[in-house]
Amino acid sequence: MRIIVAEDHVFFREGLVNVLTDFGHDVIAQFPDTEMLAEQVCADVPDLVILDVRMPPTHTTEGLKAAQQIRASFPEMGILVLSAHVETQYLGKLIADSPGYIGYILKDRVANFDEFFRFTRDIIEGKSVIDQTVVKDLLNRANNRAALARLTDRERKVLELMATGRSNKAIAGRLSLSRRSVESAVSDVFNKLDLPDREDDQRRVLAVITYLQS
Repeated sequence: MRIIVAEDHVFFREGLVNVLTDFGHDVIAQFPDTEMLAEQVCADVPDLVILDVRMPPTHTTEGLKAAQQIRASFPEMGILVLSAHVETQYLGKLIADSPGYIGYILKDRVANFDEFFRFTRDIIEGKSVIDQTVVKDLLNRANNRAALARLTDRERKVLELMATGRSNKAIAGRLSLSRRSVESAVSDVFNKLDLPDREDDQRRVLAVITYLQS
């Protein structure tokens, strides 16, 4: 996998690059800011761009803006956005334009190599990867919404796992339910949240998260 990394914290960036390299990936460029990132992406067209949400000079939304710029030019290029803290206000902006090929995870997930590389594979295959901690935060913030209040405990658990990108089969295994039970719960979730059925699983994930942020 050919990867470009943009991260202003030098020790984290160097550690991340070392991990990626040790696992056989080609880090073709790395940057401490986003100033030259878009230009490098256009020149080298990597499989995946990994970048921090908060980057110099203002440490606010530079990484977010860079991710949006890249997605506008390369909608099928994998982008993994890292954040030190749960910042759900950025999530809707990242996924609103188009589904798939995008991930938003907390930096401490990098320490779990198996999970981290599963995330990167899912992203370049066109999936959406949303950190489970972020999903839980969204659910907690939306806890008083009338629509979510209509969900049963099982449906809320299914929604949480569905929003992290898991398939019905994976949800069934995680919750020790039959596939039919999960399919029924998924259908009930969308009916209760007034969300239309979508053939594309990733569009379904994005619709759920977008709704939770509205």
